[in-house]
Amino acid sequence: MSANGEYSILNADEIREPLMKGEIALVDVREPAEFAGERIHGAFLFPLSTFDPKTLPAYSASQIVFHCGSGMRSGKALELCRAAGVPVKGHMMGGLKAWKAQGLPTITIDPATGKVRDPK
Repeated sequence: MSANGEYSILNADEIREPLMKGEIALVDVREPAEFAGERIHGAFLFPLSTFDPKTLPAYSASQIVFHCGSGMRSGKALELCRAAGVPVKGHMMGGLKAWKAQGLPTITIDPATGKVRDPK
């Protein structure tokens, strides 16, 4: 929860600008192979399989926003934080699928060349 005790459920459009300005820390709770295959520029990897709310990066509570592939795992991370009393801002509704549905860019690997594609 944020400093005021509330969690935010944000959509992709609400996240893009604050992420680009460094106003939020976007924490991807998917697994490393998923993150390696496609990710949002600027997101940090913190897999749900090894998730410990007490070891989150030292950002203010108003900055941490979770995301995953569809919003399920990021919701679980939010609940784990709530149970541990660790304040965070919230999570992205719909996850990476919603981000891409809005036409927002992702970092991918070109399967033909192995090169990273980062349109930012």
